[in-house]
Amino acid sequence: MTFRGFNVKYPEYEIITPQTKLSFTLRSLNVQEEENLKGSYLTSTKMSEHLNKCIYDVLVKKPDSIKDYDSFLRNVTIKDREALLYGLFHITYEDVRNYEVNCPSCDREFPITVKMSETFNFTEYPGNDVLTARKSVELPKTKGVFVTIKQPTLFDEITAMKQLSSRPSSTLDAISETLIIDKFEQTPEESISPTEFTDKEDIIDAYLMLPAKDKRTIFNTYMDNFGKYGIELKMKYDCASCGATNVYNIELVGNFFRAMHSLR
Repeated sequence: MTFRGFNVKYPEYEIITPQTKLSFTLRSLNVQEEENLKGSYLTSTKMSEHLNKCIYDVLVKKPDSIKDYDSFLRNVTIKDREALLYGLFHITYEDVRNYEVNCPSCDREFPITVKMSETFNFTEYPGNDVLTARKSVELPKTKGVFVTIKQPTLFDEITAMKQLSSRPSSTLDAISETLIIDKFEQTPEESISPTEFTDKEDIIDAYLMLPAKDKRTIFNTYMDNFGKYGIELKMKYDCASCGATNVYNIELVGNFFRAMHSLR
C-alpha cells in the first residue's frame, strides 16, 4: 500500500506581536521542516531568511493585511519575529529545559531547570504605527549631523543583507547595527538646506566613521523609542554555591536551534 499521509492535528499557539500588535496562530514544526532548517544556523547571512520563511509557512491564521510572504516581511518587525519565534519554540518543543549557568559572583557553574513560559515578559509598543514612526536626534560629537532612527522590518533586514554582505567593509555586525538607521542628515553652517543620506551603502559608510559616543547615542535612542518594546525571556535564580541572586537571560535563537538538534 502506498503511504498517503497521516491525518495529523498539529498543536497550535496564538501570539500577538508586541510592536505591530497583529494576531498570528502558529502550528508546531514537523520533522521535514526541522530538517530544512537545521543547516541554516551555520550560514549567518541566510539564517534570518530561513527563519522568516519557516515562521510564515507554519502560520495557520494571520491578519487580513498579510496577503502573502512579501506583505509578511514588510509588516512584521524584527522585534515581532522574536515573539513569533517564541511561539514556535513553545508549541514545538517542551516547555521545561535544563541549562548550565555561571554565577557572576563566585564563577561557579551549575545546572538550573527553566520553565520557558514562566520567563516570558511582554512589553507592547505604545504608539499607533511602529512601521511609520521615526525619531531624529542630533549626534553629540559629530556636530551638525542628525540621525533618524526607525524600527526595521524583516524586509529591511533581508534587503540590507543581500545588498551589503558582499562589501568588504560591511561586516554582519555593522549591517545589523545600521538597520535601525533611516537616514543621516547633515546641515553645514554655510548651507541653507541639509544634505540627506538615505542610501544603505552611504549609511553604513557614515556609521563606521562615527565616534563611539555617537554610536551609543544612536542605540540609546533606539532602545528608548523602539527597542524596549518586545519580549524578554528572563529568570531569577539563586546560586547553589554562594546563594547570590542572579538573572538568566535566555537567548532565543540559539536555544531554538539547540532544541531542534536535540533528540530529548
